[in-house]
Amino acid sequence: MRIVVCDDEPLARERLVRIVQESGHKVVAQATTGMEAITAVKSHQPDIILLDIRMPEMDGVRCAHELNKLEHPPAIIFVTAYDHYAIAALRANPIGYLLKPANKDELLEALSKAKSLNAAQLNEIRKLEDPTARPIREHISARTHRGVELIKLKDIYYCTADQKYVKVRHKDGIVLIDETLKELEQEFDDRLFRVHRNAIINLSYLDFLETVDAGQYQVRFKGIDETLAVSRRHLPALREKIQSM
Repeated sequence: MRIVVCDDEPLARERLVRIVQESGHKVVAQATTGMEAITAVKSHQPDIILLDIRMPEMDGVRCAHELNKLEHPPAIIFVTAYDHYAIAALRANPIGYLLKPANKDELLEALSKAKSLNAAQLNEIRKLEDPTARPIREHISARTHRGVELIKLKDIYYCTADQKYVKVRHKDGIVLIDETLKELEQEFDDRLFRVHRNAIINLSYLDFLETVDAGQYQVRFKGIDETLAVSRRHLPALREKIQSM
């Protein structure tokens, strides 16, 4: 793949260039500011841009939004020393958000994700079909001891309310996020389904509905030996959904 590397710190930029080149990809241009990055993208039409956030003249978040306005925007991977920019950065629909010094394996994983259509391109396709459509999001973000992690929606089994937070059970473990169940249910109504006032599930992993006691039901999941209670209020809708699947 053709890649632009943008970072105002020479050592950080050189390290990214080295990892990219050693992995068999091609660095077509380097930039030190957001403005230089936009110029480089317009000139070289890369597949991906590795983009720092805190830079002079134009920061990476603003640069990303400008890049997404292009007819053929590159996939964006933020590589930054700061995790507190994550919320603003994720509004630019990046493929990845990595903390410096970027782990080689994490960077290569992020590059592999970018081989498919990037989020900005998918949004443009959806806008053509429905101009009022919300942006497509295929990840949710969570702050962990490793920084900001992007959890693929397709890897989530279920989400449950946990006091002030929402607990997300996914293929690699459990994380806590600030979003509410209601927000997740509304945004991903085609994939996340309410089974209890405190729980929504990913329909892709729904195995079957079973009776526990008289009038009490629970759902089982494919791939994990865990269950969630189904409330009487949501039972009819769940049964109807199962029949339609």
